[in-house]
Amino acid sequence: MRFLALLILLWITPIQAQSPDTVTLNFVNADIEGVVKAVSEITGKNFVIDPRVKGTVNIVSARPVARDLVYEIFLSALRLQGYAAVEERGLVKILPEGDAKLYPGRGQVQTRVFTLKHESAVQLVPILRPLIPPANTITAYAGSNTLVITDYVANLQRLARIIDSLDQPGGLDPVVIPLAHASALDVAATVNGLFAETTPDSGQRLIVVADTRSNSLVARSDNPSRIARLRNIVTMLDSPTSAAGNLHVVYLKNAEAVKVAETLRAIYLGDAAPAALLKPVAAPMAAAPAATPAAGALPAASAFPATQVAVLSPGMIQADPATNSIIINAPDAVYNNLRAALDKLDVRRAQVYVEALIAEMTADKAAEFGVQWQSLSGVGKSGTNAFGGTNFGGPGQNLLGIAANPASAGRGLNVGVMSGVVNIPGVGEILNLNLLIRALESDSNANILSTPTLLTLDNEEARIIIGQNVPFITGSYAVTGAATTPTPFQTIERRDVGLTLRVKPQISEGGTVRLQIYQEVSSVVDTILPNPAGVTTNKRAVESMVLVDDGQIVVIGGLIQDGVRETVEKVPFLGDIPLLGGLFTYSTRSRSKTNLMVFLRPTVLRNAQRAESLTTERYDYILGEQHKAQPPHSWPLPDLEAPKLPPRTTLQ
Repeated sequence: MRFLALLILLWITPIQAQSPDTVTLNFVNADIEGVVKAVSEITGKNFVIDPRVKGTVNIVSARPVARDLVYEIFLSALRLQGYAAVEERGLVKILPEGDAKLYPGRGQVQTRVFTLKHESAVQLVPILRPLIPPANTITAYAGSNTLVITDYVANLQRLARIIDSLDQPGGLDPVVIPLAHASALDVAATVNGLFAETTPDSGQRLIVVADTRSNSLVARSDNPSRIARLRNIVTMLDSPTSAAGNLHVVYLKNAEAVKVAETLRAIYLGDAAPAALLKPVAAPMAAAPAATPAAGALPAASAFPATQVAVLSPGMIQADPATNSIIINAPDAVYNNLRAALDKLDVRRAQVYVEALIAEMTADKAAEFGVQWQSLSGVGKSGTNAFGGTNFGGPGQNLLGIAANPASAGRGLNVGVMSGVVNIPGVGEILNLNLLIRALESDSNANILSTPTLLTLDNEEARIIIGQNVPFITGSYAVTGAATTPTPFQTIERRDVGLTLRVKPQISEGGTVRLQIYQEVSSVVDTILPNPAGVTTNKRAVESMVLVDDGQIVVIGGLIQDGVRETVEKVPFLGDIPLLGGLFTYSTRSRSKTNLMVFLRPTVLRNAQRAESLTTERYDYILGEQHKAQPPHSWPLPDLEAPKLPPRTTLQ
């Protein structure tokens, strides 16, 4: 190695003697260590070589080069071999290119931070990455919109010029085009329809949005020439109209035209009638009777007090229910204000899906036991005879009723002792029932869950009724003629009996739903004997106004009732005798427990996707229940397919 370096120095020395400022370099397959020693002798720099630096170098100069360029030529040769030089404290460290960025010294590999002002640093990384060697790095920090690049100094200078060329304000910045006569909403709809066929990938995208407050257009485009074309079109559209009447027709998308027309009339009158638009008259004048304005027309100046004359331009606001549109005849300035208000009123109203959960659990227990006796042997005989006995309870329970009609015996155990038949004058033959023992115990439980649901618009009342329409007798009278028999007549009123739910929701901006609720659960009481006055109904109703968060369950009312009743019928004194008193006693006991709770859960549906998901869930649930209700196959009976909903996909 030393011999090779000595040969190189001997070969260079004669040339240096001839021209001290120039050197002729000729290294062919020279070892890197020998070349470093020769460059150190020429430049006077001190080098430190990393042990991993190995290989040969080829440097050939056809003519002498300046001594100042020797070091730069040497660095270029090292770079081709994948090595770099880092200067630190008078030393030049030669090490692999990938490790050069780890040293803070000044060398050919440096790290530099570029702060961008307009473009995104993250988006520039794919553009600059091919311009940087694989061993060096480029990183984007989105927090400060900066690029961190480690590369050779010469390449960093080139990248700096490229970044400056790319980091320029582009055509994506929005521009504002004010309008003087036309409505910004109408012009925006026109130009968006005109440029709608341009695809975004073609680089010709144009976005135009109307700002109703300033009556201006806010536009943005990838191509500045399209902004210029837009300005020309808007200038032609924003011209005062000379058409008679200045008539505009606005088609509504969501709101109801009749109601919106009433609101716009109120807005127009509220804007036109203040004192700022009224001129005082010097002397009071008697106001002439004003003719009734046509439907939808704005009032004339004579409709205001005599001391003031309204300076109002003639105009008209009329609704067309057939096409759900608004017809406006007003000056441009007034129309622009009304058009801005109309756009805010014609929005999609939110809907509320209300689920009412009515849980009712009832447990009734009752028991009765009694002994009744009587003797009718003396009935129907001549002379002085006696009869008597005990009689407790109502029809179907007492001894006399069962003796006259055994089929009327009530439910439970009925044990009696009978001795023939007795003929009672005026009544007929009845059983001579001497003894009757009755015993009955009942236990009934009911668990009912009702879930009526409603879907309605915001601030619109909805009602659902599930039950029967039952007739109620409200009065009766008889019509009597001179030669006819009385004809009875009854008046009947039909009422709904069952489950009734009325809800009127109102949605606040915070997501809270204000609900005005009326909930009723009624039923007809089952009775053994008919009631001459009509049917009897059970009724449980709650009427309230509550605030509920979206999707939350709240209890709006209920009933928790527990009642115990005991009835004892007995013969005085005899019924109080221990043990024997049971022969003269009839006892009944009952206990009734009722748990009734009404819960409510509103769900706000602000878009079509939310309503679609809810409808899909309920539709699939009913479809699944119908599949379960299909009758099974039976060989002696024909197979009949139960009706079911069609698949939801066929309805779309």
